[in-house]
Amino acid sequence: MANTWNAVVLYALSGGGRRPRELRAEIGGISSKVLTETLRRLEGYALVERRVFAESPPRVEYTLTALGRTLLEPIEALGRWSAEHGDAFAAAQGWDED
Repeated sequence: MANTWNAVVLYALSGGGRRPRELRAEIGGISSKVLTETLRRLEGYALVERRVFAESPPRVEYTLTALGRTLLEPIEALGRWSAEHGDAFAAAQGWDED
């Protein structure tokens, strides 16, 4: 889970299945290549499921697995912690200096 984008992609999928283009639009700042690599990694961890629909053109959608959904609470907790303590953390690291 140490990869920068793992938690971001998992959280973006919390609202339900998404196509890659929808994920890129929702997340912002992630390239197609990095998103694809992240989705494949998460699929390999059994956190995300890839569904291919037999349509023309083919449609691919990603959803969280039951195991993936178990990570939403810790991800949300980290987000709350960051919102509450992010400025103090950045100051302690010297990141807020000009």
